[in-house]
Order: sequence, then C-alpha cells, then structure tokens
Amino acid sequence: MNTSHRLNEIPPSGTIAISNLVSKLRAEGKDVISFSLGEPDFATPENIVDACVESLRSGFTHYTPSMGIPELRKAIAESTKAKNGIPCDASNVLVTPTKQALFMIALAYLDPGDEVLLPDPSWVSYEAHIRMCGAIPKYVSTSFEDGFVIDPDNVAKAVTSKTKMMVINSPSNPTGCVQPESTLKGVADICKDNDIVVLSDEIYENIIYEGKHHSIAAMPDMFDRTITVSGLSKTYAMTGWRLGWAIAPEADIKAINKLQSHSVTCCTSFTQPAAIEAIRGQQKDKDNMVATFKKRRDLALDLIDEIPGLECGVPGGAFYLFPKYSAKIPSMELAEKLLMEGHVGVTPGRAFGPCGEGFFRFSYAASEEDIIEGLSRIKKVLANL
Repeated sequence: MNTSHRLNEIPPSGTIAISNLVSKLRAEGKDVISFSLGEPDFATPENIVDACVESLRSGFTHYTPSMGIPELRKAIAESTKAKNGIPCDASNVLVTPTKQALFMIALAYLDPGDEVLLPDPSWVSYEAHIRMCGAIPKYVSTSFEDGFVIDPDNVAKAVTSKTKMMVINSPSNPTGCVQPESTLKGVADICKDNDIVVLSDEIYENIIYEGKHHSIAAMPDMFDRTITVSGLSKTYAMTGWRLGWAIAPEADIKAINKLQSHSVTCCTSFTQPAAIEAIRGQQKDKDNMVATFKKRRDLALDLIDEIPGLECGVPGGAFYLFPKYSAKIPSMELAEKLLMEGHVGVTPGRAFGPCGEGFFRFSYAASEEDIIEGLSRIKKVLANL
C-alpha cells in the first residue's frame, strides 16, 4: 500500500535506528552497554506506585474528563505557579502524555508553509511533528563554544513573515543546556514583536545542577502567547506511565483538547491519582535521583577528559552529555562503529539537527559501572580510528 505524502516527509529517527541495532546485538548474545535511551534507570518511587495501586483497587478504571480529573489539574497549576511563576490555574491545564501534547500542539497551530524556529541541535521529534503538519522547520544555530545557549540575534535573523512558532527546550535534550533568563527575555521580546507563538518544552525542569530553571511563560506579556509542556516521566522515573500536561490560555487548552477528545480521549484513569501523589507527596526520592545524576555526570566528564579526541562542556541539567569528537567521520558512522566494534550504544549528533554533526549524545542515566566500562570501550574504539 502507498503511504501518505505526509508520512513520507518525516525523516527516520536516528535514535530508533541505534536502538534497533542495540536490540539486534543483544538478541545475538552480545554484551552491549547502551547510553542511547533518554530514560531514568530508577524505579518509580514507591509512594506513587502505591497511589496507583489504590486507585485500581478502588475501581478507578473508567473514563475521566478529557482534560484530566479536576484534582490533578489543580495540583499541576498550583505547583507550576509556585515553582515557575506561570500565572495559571486549573482551567489552563490539559492532562495528556507529554509527547502527545507536543504532537497535538503542532496539529492545532501549524498550517502548510508555516515556519517554526528550532534551536540547533534539538530533540529529534520536533522536526517530525512540524513536517507532519506540512510546516517547515527552520534551525537556529547554537555553538559548542557558547554552551549551546540560544543567541537572540540569531533568532531575530531567522524570523520571516512566515514564522509562526518558536520551540524552546530547557534544560535541553540533547545538550543539557539550561537557557539563562537573559536569553529567554531576548527571545520573548522577539516573539512579542513578531507575533510568534512559543512552545516551551520543560520536561527536564526539575533536573538542574547549575543555574536556575526559568519559564518563558512567566515573563511579562508572555503567558498569552506561550504553551508550556511538562510532565512526570523524567523527574519521577515514570516514562512508561505516559502522563504529562500542557499549560496555556484557557481558549488554547480547549482548542488542543478537541484533538485529545478525538484521539486518546483522556489519559489513563488510574495513573492520575498517582500523579497527584507525585506532585504533592514526599520528594526525597526525586531529590536523591537528581543528586545521583549529578554524581554520574561528573564521573563521566572526568573520564571523557581522559579520552583523546573527545571534548565536552558541562551541562547544567537533564541527563545527557553531548561530546564533540575530532575523528573525521559522520556521526551516524561513528555511532555504528562504536556499537559494532565496542558494543556501546550512543545516539549520533546529526539526528538532532545540522549543528549536531561532529557530536554524539551520551545518556548518563546508567550505573556508574556501566559508565566506567562504556567509556573505556569508547576510548579503545576512538584510539583505533
């Protein structure tokens, strides 16, 4: 059967290509260490699991309101307002899987020919979502030397009469960059002056080591033109729960919910009371996870410093390193070589945009033992290039 032109416009996922190779080698019995997954390796905290089990046992297994149960929407709004200063209440919240939110936002706001500004490098699925709508991704270059911080001057130069949206992801996947407040203010001014919608993906907002997380929607006159997306997956090791949210003006939330009501209908019912527990319950497990990630980051950076041909900045958040390599081969070829010869899985930098060429993404959501052994294997492969 012939697939749609829309589907044919979507580039293959570089992360999935490596993941498939990892699975194939493991099935053959190979000892593969993978740093390609953007997923905490911890168990979901017990108090959250208990809340979910209790909701199941109490029979909370049917449809919920499409926008989410009122108690959860209220908890999300109160937490977001207190932590990030976004002037929201429950009416501004749509409960939905985080990636689903990003996909629905693209469908709700982008028409064919619209241009969307993306920091380069940035997470692989933004481009796919944009292209699914017939819109045009337009990359705004960042640099290794500047820590991948967005330069508002580069944003201003990229704006045209067709620019509809700007995507911001801070802390960033793949670089771990935490965008400074001054940068976000500069971007906000450009978006206000040019009537540009901002999509702010803040899924890593609670995994910060240096600097401070800032929400662009909290800045003057920005709430009415910003859609903020976040969730529980990274903060509470809940990737399989598929639970997150979008925050925006009430009319925008109702518009996005049209798509939700005709697609997934609502989030899984019995996960929603558990989400309330995640947000309002004890936070010591979350804090311990962040402390462990920082320890792993520092260990990996120390080991990378000892590898000739690798150079890496210090990311302020998330759980990724984005090392620059000196070998004169494409990043996809390097990732395949590391996997086939060293049995180490990393994600090629080019998967995240043109500026990602010459880099690879390394997720340190892995044990210290795997980090030590994996980087030792990487060192050996690079030494043979």
